Amino acid sequence: MRATELGAPHMIRTLATAAGALLAVAAAATTVPDTAHAAGTPTPGFHVADGRLLDAGGQDFVFRGVNLAHTWYPGRTDRALADLKALGANSARVVLSTGDRWAKNDAADIADVVTRCKANKLVCVLEAHDTTGYGEQSGAVSLGKAVDYWLEVAGAVKGQEKYVIINLGNEPHGNTGHGAWTEDTKNAVTRLRAAGFHHTLMADAPDWGQDWSHTMRDNAPAVLAADPERNTVFSVHMYGVYDTAAEVQSYLNSFVTRKIPLVVGEFGNDHSDGNPDEDAVMATARQLDLGYLGWSWSGNGGGVEYLDLATDFDASRLTPWGQRLFNGTDGIRQTSREAGVYGGAGGGDTQAPTAPGTPTASDVTATGARLTWAAATDDTGVTGYDLVRVDGPAETTVTTTTGTSATLTGLTPATAHTFAVYARDAAGNRSPRSASTTVTTPAGPSTGSCTVTYRLQDWGTGFNADVTVRNTGTRPVQGWRLDFAFPGGQTVTSAWNAKVRQEGRQVHATHEPWTENIPAGGSVGFGLSASSTGGNGVPAAFTLNGAACTSS
Repeated sequence: MRATELGAPHMIRTLATAAGALLAVAAAATTVPDTAHAAGTPTPGFHVADGRLLDAGGQDFVFRGVNLAHTWYPGRTDRALADLKALGANSARVVLSTGDRWAKNDAADIADVVTRCKANKLVCVLEAHDTTGYGEQSGAVSLGKAVDYWLEVAGAVKGQEKYVIINLGNEPHGNTGHGAWTEDTKNAVTRLRAAGFHHTLMADAPDWGQDWSHTMRDNAPAVLAADPERNTVFSVHMYGVYDTAAEVQSYLNSFVTRKIPLVVGEFGNDHSDGNPDEDAVMATARQLDLGYLGWSWSGNGGGVEYLDLATDFDASRLTPWGQRLFNGTDGIRQTSREAGVYGGAGGGDTQAPTAPGTPTASDVTATGARLTWAAATDDTGVTGYDLVRVDGPAETTVTTTTGTSATLTGLTPATAHTFAVYARDAAGNRSPRSASTTVTTPAGPSTGSCTVTYRLQDWGTGFNADVTVRNTGTRPVQGWRLDFAFPGGQTVTSAWNAKVRQEGRQVHATHEPWTENIPAGGSVGFGLSASSTGGNGVPAAFTLNGAACTSS
């Protein structure tokens, strides 16, 4: 992912040029012989053999991970790594800055990131992001500058070859100048080897990572041959160029058939330059036993917020893209295996945790409930729980948590909902399913049985809103959630007498314990403060527990 997609100006490939580049793989493509284990070649950690990436113990390793924007959100990294592990990931690709475009991540910071990756039993891919779109993106630096950075922080990564992979530089050329990619990458690899780096090195493709020109596809053998340790893997970023299954399969197969190691270092479920076929990426990666790392955990901006896997770094609020990547067919939870260095990948812990306790429900409203269960036990420790909705023989993951409770919203009123829980351990073993529990939500208010009064106190750059919710129906409302949308440019800063959460323009207000009940004919009130960058106004519509209200 280009760094522009966290807020800076956006670069888009020329569609006509890219379309012309999507040709069938040349039949004459070269195969590189495996010489990674030549006498005297150091292989202290991850290493390539016969076109496959192996860990320090010689076990096959397949990435099932996520990109994490550490350099822009360093305070979020610790929690994020734990959440990724709980969701089943075996790796994280961590964004770093050389200091040329953003604040530098120095050796001490990198050492801390590596320690946290290891504590969560995640393979750590460290990438220098300042090279993104070199030749097109203002301020981007060369791979040579990235190598200078790796030499500067060498003390933080040398000795960590069992746990760390060095991604030379993110998307090191834009759509122009990609012809320089081959020599630039060769030089970067040979300089690091000469400096005593024995890590597996990862080389990103040019063309903003998408390699529509097939520069990396056609020249990867020469780059691999230039590595004296033959320990380089290649990374393609699959966005709008790869919008059909045929294109995905053709590109990935071109590496596998030549025994050249490849990983899908980034991909998404949508993009400004076209709609990538994420289903084909995940299915083909599984079929070919190739790794992938989805972009990205959270924090995207500049119009591509849809690429967030979690809303506001909250693992309990996975987006549709997050649900697809973690819980869908060929997804992380279904296909991830922990690295052998941590005891996974078929070696070490194979004992599943015990089943968690039966969930019990509290705070049941027409559209929500809180579920709590007794913890499971495991020899090596439980790392997370999967709460699932049960419908006959089918089940759907609702949320994942590291704790033993979850608060559900968006339930259908006057409906029986059945839930159960699984536990997982650090090696990816999953427990038997807990006994299930059924939660029957009460009826919510009928359409037209509520009225909302929204009063503004506006001072230009901000405002207060006093909100009154009146129950005009004939039965009380036990527990409520009021949904509405701001006109635009408003951000909630505080609230009272209700819990208020914002997602873009959408605002969700839920009761406090002392405002939980709205008797028939009665009302409750709450307030909020917000900043404003545009004209304010009364929201156009309100819904109470899913039922439309009138405005007064």
